[in-house]
Amino acid sequence: MQQRFRLRQERDFARLRHEGRAYQGRYMLISVLPNGLSHNRYGFITSKQLGNAVTRNRVRRLCREAVRLLHPRLQVGYDVVLVARRALVEQPFNNIQRILEDLYRQAGLMVVEGG
Repeated sequence: MQQRFRLRQERDFARLRHEGRAYQGRYMLISVLPNGLSHNRYGFITSKQLGNAVTRNRVRRLCREAVRLLHPRLQVGYDVVLVARRALVEQPFNNIQRILEDLYRQAGLMVVEGG
C-alpha cells in the first residue's frame, strides 16, 4: 500500500477514536471520518491480545491486502482505522475480505455497483 494511503500519526488515530463513527463486527471494528483529501487513508491496530508478533503481523498483512483489493470500490475522502479482534486470527483471507466488505457496506463507503 502506498505511503499516502497510510495513517501513521498518533494524532490521526486519536482524532478517529474521538470524532470518528465506529462500526463493529464480531471480527473487527472500523472507525471512519472524512479527511478532506482526494484519497482514503488507512490505519491498522493489532493489539498484543491477538498473539505474538508473528500473528499480529500476519493479521496486519492480510487486512492490508484486503483493503488494497477493496480500495477501488470505496468512496474517497475518508480516514479509516481497522481494529482487529481475537476471532480474526483464525480466519482465512477470503473471510477477512468478506468481513471488511460487510463493514464498509455498513459504514456506507462502498460505491454502488452498476450505478
